[in-house]
Amino acid sequence: MTDGVSGWFPTSPCTPTCLPTPAPDDGWVRLRRRVRTVARLSALAVVLLAGVPVAALAPLLGPARLGRAQALWCGRLLAAAGVRVVVTGPRPAPGSLVVANHVSWLDVLALNRVAPVRMLAKTEVRDWPLIGPMAARAGTVFLDRDRLRALPDAVAAVAGALRTDSTVGVFAEGTTRCGRDLGRFRPAAFQAAVDAGAPVVPVALAYAAADGTPDASAAFVGDDDLMSSLIRVAAAPRTVLTVRVLPSWTPVADAPRTEPERRRCARRAAAAVTAALPTPDLDARPLPAVHAPAPPAVPAAAASPVRRSEVTRAA
Repeated sequence: MTDGVSGWFPTSPCTPTCLPTPAPDDGWVRLRRRVRTVARLSALAVVLLAGVPVAALAPLLGPARLGRAQALWCGRLLAAAGVRVVVTGPRPAPGSLVVANHVSWLDVLALNRVAPVRMLAKTEVRDWPLIGPMAARAGTVFLDRDRLRALPDAVAAVAGALRTDSTVGVFAEGTTRCGRDLGRFRPAAFQAAVDAGAPVVPVALAYAAADGTPDASAAFVGDDDLMSSLIRVAAAPRTVLTVRVLPSWTPVADAPRTEPERRRCARRAAAAVTAALPTPDLDARPLPAVHAPAPPAVPAAAASPVRRSEVTRAA
């Protein structure tokens, strides 16, 4: 497991300079953008507060009802932010390790349009107002990032969750990037799939403008803070987030290999996600048109980050 420990705190080359610069506009366009931004931020605040009863009643709802309530809550948050989610590919089987690239705080919400995902998160998430209790009750697997010796326990916890048919989501890059390229997938979390004999399901997340042109406005990178990101997303005319669920496979723990199975799985997942993402040049060509029916309601994931520096790195 030393390869996972040594790279536990990855850094991203992306900074706010990766974000698009707004084009000059006239007073009428500025007014429309401000009205749109205020309206969406207000809607987000209302939907966020609506999650308080869900957190308070979670022990009484039962897994199925709680899942439906949280899925509805995540969907409403995305809609309030002006984000349309398009899902392609099959729904992961229960007990899968869902591995995705990481671009924005919106990613966790979008993953829950695909499957009931428990996320791997840092222990500090427990102390976040509203989000912390909901994350804990959603079955989040927490990791103490200040204690690298806690890594084997976190991997064991993920493996245990997989064995009970819980689908666990990780952002294998360990940090956010602007979407122009993919960071190296860290192998540690894949050990949980190897130990549990669980399927690995790569998922490619790609953001675009309403016309299908790849857009980095939703990226949450560098020293970006949550409020700036919220305003940027809310100000966009429309953001389209495509969630591509890719073919899965089950690791073979005892197969003869020249390297650990977790490393092979990490490279295979990264290659699959890279192939499914749009061209690295965000201005080169639009994303291909995709159409898919909305998947069934499923439980929500853990929690979205508060600052970029607080983005879950334990993937």
